Amino acid sequence: MGEEEEDNQLSPLLPSSSTSSVKRTGTVWTAVAHIITGVIGAGVLSLAWSTAQLGWIAGPISVLVFAAITLVSTYILCDCYMYPHPHYGPNRLRSYMDAVLFYLGEKNHKVCGVILMETLYGSTLAYVITSASSIKAIQKSNCYHREGHNAPCSYEDTSSMLLFGAVQVVMSQIPDFHNMKWLSMLAAIMSFAYSFIGFGLGLAQVIKNGTIKGSINGVPTANIADKLWLVFQALGDIAFAYPYSGIVLEIQDTLKSPPPENKTMKKASIIAVSLTTFFYLCCGCFGYAAFGNNTPGNLLAGFGFYEPYWLVDLANACIILHLVGGYQIFGQPVFAFAERWFINRFPNSWFVNNYYTNKHRWFPSFQINPLKICFRTTYVASTTAIAMMFPYFNQVLGVLGALNFWPLAIYFPVEMRIVQKKIQSWTRKWVVLKSFSFVCLLVTIVAFIGSIQGLINAKFE
Repeated sequence: MGEEEEDNQLSPLLPSSSTSSVKRTGTVWTAVAHIITGVIGAGVLSLAWSTAQLGWIAGPISVLVFAAITLVSTYILCDCYMYPHPHYGPNRLRSYMDAVLFYLGEKNHKVCGVILMETLYGSTLAYVITSASSIKAIQKSNCYHREGHNAPCSYEDTSSMLLFGAVQVVMSQIPDFHNMKWLSMLAAIMSFAYSFIGFGLGLAQVIKNGTIKGSINGVPTANIADKLWLVFQALGDIAFAYPYSGIVLEIQDTLKSPPPENKTMKKASIIAVSLTTFFYLCCGCFGYAAFGNNTPGNLLAGFGFYEPYWLVDLANACIILHLVGGYQIFGQPVFAFAERWFINRFPNSWFVNNYYTNKHRWFPSFQINPLKICFRTTYVASTTAIAMMFPYFNQVLGVLGALNFWPLAIYFPVEMRIVQKKIQSWTRKWVVLKSFSFVCLLVTIVAFIGSIQGLINAKFE
């Protein structure tokens, strides 16, 4: 199988261009960069708080369990890319939705489409909220350094969200995933940078305290009901921090072959999830060890750390740069899906199909399309507007994580595996897969209930 393939299979979610062939040049390391950009993001900043709610035993174990579940889900999806043979094809299923359509039929495809678009949209929404928190944290950090830690340093989210939205309006004009290698590499480096800083600041705080704070039971509450709500919300936050099922096949579609794409993608997933889990445990555990029951909801923007202020500023700047790329990782599949629909619906429209070359003496020439400019700008504006209405970091992450974890990371991959491998009902493999799916469904339900309760409380307090 060469690097350049004719795209005569199911119509792809990516890329959004109408070219008849795509040159695939991705490697295991570009895939790792894409995965880390998509996975390490808003979620890592809430893990110290989640660990604080769950305690010293349940917290780390939950992180490891979700990591294992993510790898199982990814392995299943990697083998769905080529059909009928996972190595030699010859048919490519180049997106999550294409795979669901092929294996599970039109009805499941429609349901999956709604859930997947909501997941991707929700992730970009969460990134707007997180970026605003980090921009505001830089302002507050400088204020506290000048005026003292007890100074009334207060800043609104609105201007920060509008600034991030303006940047995304420009970045959203990147044509598709195949043109994002440089952005994903930059974002992945930034994610490592702020994860290292969070880990280092937590470790330094533990050394300064001279003791490891926290307990086996986690943060105490007035009654059992309050504790359960917080535990459920913490599970939702961890669920948000891991799965990247919705973009696995899109990333895999950028890889060159040989070796077979599924082998490269599995290797990249092991590397990326292992690195991610290491940083998650370091940030979550050292954050909890440093602050105990007072662990902030956002480790680097919740002001557990005040000094050195320049390092806090640097960490939050790295978060912002990472989120610029992360927003595009989750936004590009939505753009491609919508634009493909418009192309099929209006094949003769100049607004949809015409491209215009823009030349400037100071920049390389590039093409612009009226539909892309209007749709992508509207998309960014909508995520920014909703984020301004619900700027609640932990609660929004919990709702999104719980809402999307089971259907995309568990249910559809498991059902596709059963169909692909022709697993008969009530055989041992069938029972194991169905039991795995059911247990994850229960976790999703309790996490969703807890996160909704937390969001309602935050909105009306």
